[in-house]
Amino acid sequence: MSLPRDIPAVISDFAAHAGSAGVFSDFDGTLATIVDDPASARPIAGAPEALEALAARYARVGVVSGRPGAFLAEHLGGRGVALTGLYGLESVTAEGGVRPLPEAMAWRTVVDQVAAQAEAELPPALGVERKGLTVAIHFRVAPGYADLAQRWTTEAAARTGLAVHPARMSFELRPALPHDKGLVLARAASGLTHVMFVGDDRGDLEAFDALDRMAADGAVAFRVAVRSRESPAELIERADVAVDGPEGVLNLLRSLADAPPRDGSPPPT
Repeated sequence: MSLPRDIPAVISDFAAHAGSAGVFSDFDGTLATIVDDPASARPIAGAPEALEALAARYARVGVVSGRPGAFLAEHLGGRGVALTGLYGLESVTAEGGVRPLPEAMAWRTVVDQVAAQAEAELPPALGVERKGLTVAIHFRVAPGYADLAQRWTTEAAARTGLAVHPARMSFELRPALPHDKGLVLARAASGLTHVMFVGDDRGDLEAFDALDRMAADGAVAFRVAVRSRESPAELIERADVAVDGPEGVLNLLRSLADAPPRDGSPPPT
């Protein structure tokens, strides 16, 4: 799969500044194909190796996802990639352990109680995904229940103080704390001269917002949207470039890893 015509110059620029450049990505719909059952999602073939190759060359490489940290550690750990789960509520240590945001721990019991209520009260067609510090109500296989999922999560938030976050074919209840992909990216990319983020969903707009702020401060910021039938129009409009599906992302990551420096010498190994 070829890359859009305006990407090669960007790849060359990032490769020339690899020592002060960072490449960051979402997971679902970006490194992995969207599936009906969230537990069955896996990175597409070649994606873990491409991330590892990037981490060996660029200053910082990370995955910022709504997935639990343990999931990310299992499928992408041990490759030199910074892994952040639950939109910043969890991070994965170099040893593969999961470190929750301390202030989020006080919400775990509330989240467990809400998840149990959802499993007892909602129709089986609505998927209840327990993530530890958050719980998501999925209506992908039952789109006719979208209004019910929204109403139930809104009422649960009012009862418990949790916050509702619309996501791809789901509504997620999370601790009412400052955490999102933009905050994670701003911390992870601090001090870098070149920063790229690749995402496909509404939550990735927060990362694009962070890139806007970095660009205003003088960094080279590059926004990549992953195009699919479910991609929000705003994400595509705000992106500097769009690629087609996880396969397009993989092609981009491999091109970044393999790009020769501007002096024509081969990329570092």
